[in-house]
Order: sequence, then C-alpha cells, then structure tokens
Amino acid sequence: MSLSERQQRILEFIKQYIEEHEFPPSIREIGAAVGISSTSVVNYNLRKLEAAGYIQRGRDVSRGIRLLGPARAQSEDAQERPLRIRLLGRIAAGEPIPVPDEDPFDGDTLEIADLLPIDPRGLYALQVSGDSMIDALVGDGDYIILRYQQTAQDGDMVAAWLRDREETTLKYFYAEGEHVCLQPANVAYKPIIVPAEQVQIQGKVVAVIRRLNGPRPKVS
Repeated sequence: MSLSERQQRILEFIKQYIEEHEFPPSIREIGAAVGISSTSVVNYNLRKLEAAGYIQRGRDVSRGIRLLGPARAQSEDAQERPLRIRLLGRIAAGEPIPVPDEDPFDGDTLEIADLLPIDPRGLYALQVSGDSMIDALVGDGDYIILRYQQTAQDGDMVAAWLRDREETTLKYFYAEGEHVCLQPANVAYKPIIVPAEQVQIQGKVVAVIRRLNGPRPKVS
C-alpha cells in the first residue's frame, strides 16, 4: 500500500520523535507536527499506517505506537544507543505530596543501558521520596521506572494521582467496588481508600533501580 504525502510525514515524525525521546509521540503531538488540528484525522492516518504494516498501536495505552517492518529497520541504529529514560521528578512513598510547580530534574534522563530487557517505549523515571514501599524493596532515594498507562490490575505498583487532593503517591493498586485501595508495603502506614473516580493511574512500575554499594545510574 502506497502512503500519501501526509502519511509519510507522520511516519517520519514518529521515527524522529522515538529516536530523540525513546518513546512515541502523542496524538496531539503528531497533529501539531504535521499541521493537523483534528485528532480524528490523525487517527485516520495512523490506521492507514497500521494497515500498511508500518506501525502497531496499543488502543488502551497512551502513546501506544510501535514501529514495524521497514520503519523499525530504519530506526535500529537509534535503538543501539545507550537507553535513556526521562527523569520527570519525585514521587511520594509515604503520605501523598503535591506535585511541585517546577521539575526538580529539569528534563534530566537516566542512562541505564542493558539493564532493562524490556521495550523502552513509553517509559519514564521518578525518584522515590519516603519509605512506605520499603517492604517491596523500594526505598527512599531509589529510582522507579514506569510504563505510562492509565489502567491497572490488582497488585500492580502504580503512580496514582489523587484528583481531589491534587497529590501523587506510589502504592499497590486494588479495586474495591466503587473505591480504590492504595496499599503501602510498610506496616507503619495505613492504606489510602478513596472513590475510584478520584484516582488517576499515571503509570505502572516495571523496574526499580537501587544504590547498594556503588554510584546511582548516570543522570544526564
């Protein structure tokens, strides 16, 4: 299937974005890059790229675009570079804390080449503040690697945004009817039980990086 000029521009932008950021762009970022104001038009062209075998999309995951076939082959050189994951800030592993107005890491990245045998797309990093997850081997000052997603299953360790409090926290997720239980891994802390509509999942933890007797992962 031949691609239109617009579809070629979209595909090129996706490739460039992934090479630069290590994860795919959002629908709105694609639209802004190629001059499309309608998200439905962007989605139409992404469906054409998927049908042509250039990309694969995860419908239930934000930024869920993966390069396939020739598009992926053209990006292999970028995939061989050291893996860098965006360090977006700190998260409370204790009592929830408000998200700061400014990013304390100012766009820094973690370089963790060869440490994660997982697809790096859609990943980001946070530094842990507090000890409410210490029994899960997640301590104060550790780094957690998350895959951005807005859904969770019981037992997932997640970054959860509490809408009414405008605060974020790191906890285990459990659905309990119309409520959500955010369970700590430290007996010194009580579970946080809130209405389900007040909880927004911002990512699932896929890895933890700890400093034992050596330097932290390279921050650049």
